[in-house]
Amino acid sequence: MASRTLNGRPVNPIGLGCMSLSWGYGALPARDSAITLLNRALDLGYNHLDTANIYGLGHNETLIGEALNGRRSEFFLATKMGIVIEGETRGIDCSPASIRRCIDDSLTRLQTDHVDLYYMHRRDRSVPIEDSVGAMADLVAEGKIGSIGLSEMSADTLRRAAAVHPIAAMQTEYSPWTREPEIAVLEACRELGTTFVAFSPVARGVLANGVRDVTTLADNDLRRTMPRFNAINWPANRALVDEFCKIAAECSVTPAQLSLAWVLSRGEHIVAIPGTASIAHMEENFARADWIIPADTAARIDALINQHTVAGPRYGEAMQRSIDTEMFG
Repeated sequence: MASRTLNGRPVNPIGLGCMSLSWGYGALPARDSAITLLNRALDLGYNHLDTANIYGLGHNETLIGEALNGRRSEFFLATKMGIVIEGETRGIDCSPASIRRCIDDSLTRLQTDHVDLYYMHRRDRSVPIEDSVGAMADLVAEGKIGSIGLSEMSADTLRRAAAVHPIAAMQTEYSPWTREPEIAVLEACRELGTTFVAFSPVARGVLANGVRDVTTLADNDLRRTMPRFNAINWPANRALVDEFCKIAAECSVTPAQLSLAWVLSRGEHIVAIPGTASIAHMEENFARADWIIPADTAARIDALINQHTVAGPRYGEAMQRSIDTEMFG
C-alpha cells in the first residue's frame, strides 16, 4: 500500500490504536493474546502504534514495552500525556513539570529511550498552550521525543501551538458519523503540514457492524456513557448502519473497510488508527488498505451519514467540556 507521512517518516495509512487491549470496551483480552496481537500487527506491516499513559493506568504502555521489546525499530511509536486520573477524579495537567514527569514514566513502561510522537492528550486551560508546547519542545531537543502532537484540539489552538514548534500530528475522532474535524481542523492541518490522525475511524465499532444491540454492551463499556448509544438515539443510528452495510456489500468490502477507505479519501495528510482486541478484526482492517473508494460511493455515504442524520452528540456534557474541538451549531 502507498505510505503516508508522519513527522517526515513514511507510515502505512492504517495504524493500530492499542487502547482496547487495556481499557474501554468491556472484557480485556488475555495477556498472551494481547502480546500475540501486537506481534502479529508488526508481522502484517502495521508500522504505527498509538498508546497513552492513561490506557489502563499504564497497563497499555507496559504491555507494548514487554510485547515488542527487541522490535522497537520496526514501528513508529506514539503515546500521550495530560489526562490525570486519581480514583474517580479525572483532570488535566499539562504543566511543564507534569509533562517532564510523565514522559520519563512512559519511557520506563515502554522500555525505550524515546517515542516518535508525544501528544498532549487534552488541552489544559489553566496553562497557556505555548508553555506546554515549549516544555515538549525541550523534550525534542533532549531526544526523548521525536515530535509533538495534539489531541482533540481546535484549529486555533493548533495554530497557536505551531507558532512555538512544528506540530507533527493532530489526533481527533473522525469517521462518517463524526464530522467535526471538517469544520476547520482538517484544513488547518493541511495548511501547516500537520498529519491528521483519525481515531475511532470505524465509529467505535458501529461502522464495522460490530454493535447491534446496545443492551448487550458490558457494564464497563465506555459506549454506554455516550448519547448516540442510548435508548432514544440508537434505533435511528442502527438504521443508518443497515444502509451503510448495504453499500459495503455492493462494493465487495466489509463495513469496516468501507469506513476506513472513506476516512483516508478525505486527504493525503490523513492516517487512521482503528483499534481492536481481535486479531481477525485487525487483519480485516489492513486487508483492503489499498482499495480506493469510488467518488460516487463516497458521495452516497456523505448523504447517508453526516452531522444532520446521526442522532445524538458524540459525548455527554461533562466529557464535551474537556475537549477543545469545534462543534457544529
